[in-house]
Amino acid sequence: MSKPKHERSLAETEAQAVTRNIRVSPRKLNLAAGLIRGRRAQDAVATLTFSKRRISDTVKKTLESAIANAENNHSLDVDKLVVARVEVGRSIVMKRFQARGRGKAARVEKWFSHLKIVVAEQQPVPVAEEAA
Repeated sequence: MSKPKHERSLAETEAQAVTRNIRVSPRKLNLAAGLIRGRRAQDAVATLTFSKRRISDTVKKTLESAIANAENNHSLDVDKLVVARVEVGRSIVMKRFQARGRGKAARVEKWFSHLKIVVAEQQPVPVAEEAA
């Protein structure tokens, strides 16, 4: 006997991609994620391509995965996709020590992050008809 099927948490017009345990602090990852929040998917890919931030390549790969999931798994139109949500979360913290003067030690924390990108198919905006 198996468990009942889990209900889908996203709407029918949404798709997501998740990357876990990225070796960057959540604050730095959130700065890169802020570049693409609310943008069209193709514009967001272009923004991340030319961004100078080190982590932007990983964010771009996750975004392209979300776009591919939308196209292949949920049959959404790629040209109508927008970045609906970008969620950045904390993961593990590696704790290390660095030797300091006079026999002391300083703690070094190496932060990891999780990234979740949700893309949604945007409904076409109705154009107001002008009286001719």
